[in-house]
Amino acid sequence: MTRNTEIDRSAGMAASDLETTGAETRDATTICRRTMLRLGFGALAAGAAGFAGAARAQSAHAAAGGASPHALRGGKVVRLVPSWDTVQVGRMEPNAVPAVTIKPGDTVWYDGTWTNWGNEAKYGMGFKEREPIRKKYPNGAFSLIGPVVIEGAEPGDLVECRMLKMRTIDWGWNSAPPGVGALPHDFKPYLRYLKINSERTHAAFVPGVDIPLKPFQAYLGTQPPGDRPISANFAGSYGGNLDCAVLGAGTSIFLPVQMTGARVWTGGSMGASGEGNVDQTSIETAFEEMRIQFLLHKQSALDGPMAETPEHWIGFGFADSLDSALVACLRQMIGWLSAATGIAPEDCYGIYSVAGSFRVSQYANQTGTVYATKPPKGIHCMLPKRIFSAELQQRISDYTRA
Repeated sequence: MTRNTEIDRSAGMAASDLETTGAETRDATTICRRTMLRLGFGALAAGAAGFAGAARAQSAHAAAGGASPHALRGGKVVRLVPSWDTVQVGRMEPNAVPAVTIKPGDTVWYDGTWTNWGNEAKYGMGFKEREPIRKKYPNGAFSLIGPVVIEGAEPGDLVECRMLKMRTIDWGWNSAPPGVGALPHDFKPYLRYLKINSERTHAAFVPGVDIPLKPFQAYLGTQPPGDRPISANFAGSYGGNLDCAVLGAGTSIFLPVQMTGARVWTGGSMGASGEGNVDQTSIETAFEEMRIQFLLHKQSALDGPMAETPEHWIGFGFADSLDSALVACLRQMIGWLSAATGIAPEDCYGIYSVAGSFRVSQYANQTGTVYATKPPKGIHCMLPKRIFSAELQQRISDYTRA
């Protein structure tokens, strides 16, 4: 049984039809369809030159939310409406009824997402008004929508989540409750509401300071095995609380499948974030609309989350300290690159030292927090594609998607 499912028949439009619908359709998805039709779906070596290369051509408008996309030819668009039947706050529930069931290649049209704490966060609400709401959800803040079940997905497979569109609502906030962030004792509890312009390109922070929007989902994960709920504060081999600000429209996120159907959950809609997330929050918001296309790669070699942007491959490390998170990230990335390319591990170590960029995803300090589980500290590594020959780029893409 699935819920809130509708089919958007525009998914069956041919690429030539889309050419006539106006410039607003020329986002990552539309361009990608033309590329894939020309090269053939088997040419997944074009992961660097296909979807990601197409995404490189997105306009600033698409980067800030994108125009309304359609699925690649052959897939359908399946509507998913957030409700208390399809949202869990602060955790993935292993026994939740599927929100939708789709086929590989289909696109899920999330007809809105919720703000934190079950959509109870409202514009202008004072800090004292918000605290009882925050304490109401001890498992965490994220309003996770799902699960999306993918037909044919089995443990050992890989789900590729192509982030096609994220358009924010017209407001968000940044805050630091007591005892969180990199400076938990330096300031009083902090809360600032931000208005977002009608084009959804900028948010006004303080007079004279406009923040460019770069929407992303902080949380994206497949359901781990077992019958225990999984806190949305965590991250692991299944993905989860990646909280990586560069994973906007035009990127792919790769998640290992650990249960039949994959059961993908997502939440934590952000308007923009600095890398490091130092006061513990981004521009926390919700989306008017989000679209993700789900592809399935059978029996993949990957055993942890990875991501691809138009210019980079990205790996992740999570631990209780930034030191340990960096080491975990580096070891994962060395193993992946060596297996994909045949380059000796010690040479991969050197490549990361001279060309990799290791960045703080989130500092995640929480002393005295109301949440039952604390987020790990996160590091992500950005490895530029441009350093590799075309042949090695193809081998890396093939290996990752094999």
